[in-house]
Amino acid sequence: MSLKVIGAGFGRTGTLSLKMALEQLGFGPCYHMVEVFKHPTHIPLWRKAHAGDPTDWPALFAGYQATVDWPSCNLWAEQLAAFPEAKIILSRRDPAAWYRSIMSTIYPSSAAAAASDDPGQGAFGAFAMEVIWDRVFQGRLDDEAHVCATFEAHNAAVIAAAPKDRLLVFEASEGWEPLCDFLDVPVPEAPYPRSNSTEDFQKHRGPRA
Repeated sequence: MSLKVIGAGFGRTGTLSLKMALEQLGFGPCYHMVEVFKHPTHIPLWRKAHAGDPTDWPALFAGYQATVDWPSCNLWAEQLAAFPEAKIILSRRDPAAWYRSIMSTIYPSSAAAAASDDPGQGAFGAFAMEVIWDRVFQGRLDDEAHVCATFEAHNAAVIAAAPKDRLLVFEASEGWEPLCDFLDVPVPEAPYPRSNSTEDFQKHRGPRA
């Protein structure tokens, strides 16, 4: 099995709902940050990948048909090189709303996990702080302009570099139609998944994006 869909959008752009949607459409299982928490042995592999070391992508994604969210979204181009037939989905949302969302959900959750006395939580939190908040945003999470500029620069780079015939720029509010048209599958009768809102996250804190 090889990846058929590569998600290039940052966390908190509807990635958990997109994971659920892709799995409902037959592109599952879909890798997401929750998979790292389930498989802590993946943490050193992702650390090496983010450091630029050679990565055996088929081995890391063995059994998966799709991937979204961190820690894979920043390395979408490397994954496309390994799976050249895959399609790319750039999930995105309004930058200001996205910033408010990360600052009330996954960033404080990562920081709390990193400070936890529980070894598993601590290792996961330290990993998230390292490869997302420190590496991607230089630890400057209190600087909204910098964080939003980084977000927008990433999206622009994906749009500029991805093959145009295999890229979908997608917002969850658009629902099934553009996603199903892009993947050439029928539109389900059930509503598009809506999961992991800020309220949901705060109610059930965990390693989700």
